[in-house]
Amino acid sequence: MDIVEINELTKIYDNRLVALNTVSLKLPQGAIMGLIGPNGAGKSTALMLILGLQKPTAGSVSVFGQPMALSSGDLRSRIGFLPQSGAFPPDMTSITYLDQIGKLFGIPHELRKKRLSSLLHATELLQASSPRIDHLSSGQRTRLGIAAALINDPDLLILDEPTVGLDPEGRAFTISLISELRRNGKTVILSTHILPDADQVCDYVAVLNQGKLIFSGPVEEMKRIAYLNTVDLTVAGEGVDAAIEAIELQEPDTHFERLGAETVRVAFQQHGDFSVALANVLMEFSRCGVTLRAVRQVGELEDAFLKRLAEDRLRGFSRAIGTESGLGHLLHNDTTQPQEKSS
Repeated sequence: MDIVEINELTKIYDNRLVALNTVSLKLPQGAIMGLIGPNGAGKSTALMLILGLQKPTAGSVSVFGQPMALSSGDLRSRIGFLPQSGAFPPDMTSITYLDQIGKLFGIPHELRKKRLSSLLHATELLQASSPRIDHLSSGQRTRLGIAAALINDPDLLILDEPTVGLDPEGRAFTISLISELRRNGKTVILSTHILPDADQVCDYVAVLNQGKLIFSGPVEEMKRIAYLNTVDLTVAGEGVDAAIEAIELQEPDTHFERLGAETVRVAFQQHGDFSVALANVLMEFSRCGVTLRAVRQVGELEDAFLKRLAEDRLRGFSRAIGTESGLGHLLHNDTTQPQEKSS
């Protein structure tokens, strides 16, 4: 069953700003989807439309198999939401705040007390339940926001940039909480631009760029589009160029790219296991006096994301020059320059 189904969703503000452009995607029950993209990509607009807090210009959103609209309070009562810039009443404590949120959902007193106690324990806020909220750290406030989003035991949880501004310990704790939600069968939408976070917990990703959906599918499929059989080597020593030259003579199908003073990207031609070819590269580096500091396989979510953005920008550029009067023709048929032979 698909918890969320978006069909040709479009949102235009003031008849001039296209925030979302015919976006379609589905989110299965029990999955975690990462909604990723640069700032201004349309992520927050998409979340507001999924929550039914804004009216789409065109297209539709269905949640739990029912159309979502401004009047769909019954559907929103089954959703937990952590906004990016959560504002808490500064004079409340964590206990009084969670209790108030529970009251707004109409949760009975006994169940409310039991649930907020469990959430304070799960988010490790028991020791911070008495101080005023304005005395809590940013990480504690984020955890309080997640607890508040879970107080109604939602069928769908929407988290908008939950790890922004957190220190490494706070980020790690928040990611572990999201992982625990998966183990408990929750369906989650995680909006983020911190790609390693999405890489750790998400089953699916939807990539937005300038309001357009440029990829939607499983994380592993997204990673496969980045690079195949490619590694980045962090190296040191003066013999790097000599080693590369020697390997290219022996293995012409192995390609090298210098990404910086200490980073070499190596792409192997063969598919599947390339460990033997990699071992030969490392042996040649060692023979030339090169010290290997690290090996990283390219194909992480961040690599795939950047490649998708680059491809989308190139398509946009091609569309732009193709529609300019005569410009596309001149760029592709410049008679003042020698014509390259086609390969």
